[in-house]
Amino acid sequence: MRLIRVFIAVLCLAAGALLGALNRQSVSIDLGFGFVPATSLGIVLIVALLAGALIGGLAISASVVLPLRRRLARAERTASAGAQLPAVTAAEN
Repeated sequence: MRLIRVFIAVLCLAAGALLGALNRQSVSIDLGFGFVPATSLGIVLIVALLAGALIGGLAISASVVLPLRRRLARAERTASAGAQLPAVTAAEN
C-alpha cells in the first residue's frame, strides 16, 4: 500500500512538472476585484487545480461528512442512554 502511495505521488509530481514545462506562456489574470500580474501559464493551471480540489473537498465535507458525524453522535448518545436504563425482565411484568 505504501508503494502505491509513493508511486501516485511521484506520478502527480511528474504530471505537474510536465504541465509547467509545456505551458511557459506568460499570462495575466483579471479577477474583477484584483489583478494577478504576468506569470507562467503552468503555475496558474496548477494553482487553479489545487484550489478546485480544496474547494471541492470543503464542499463534500460540509455537505456529507459533517451531517454524518452529527447523525453518528446522536446515535451514540441514544445508544448510551439506552444502555443506562434498567433492563425489564418477564418476571417483573
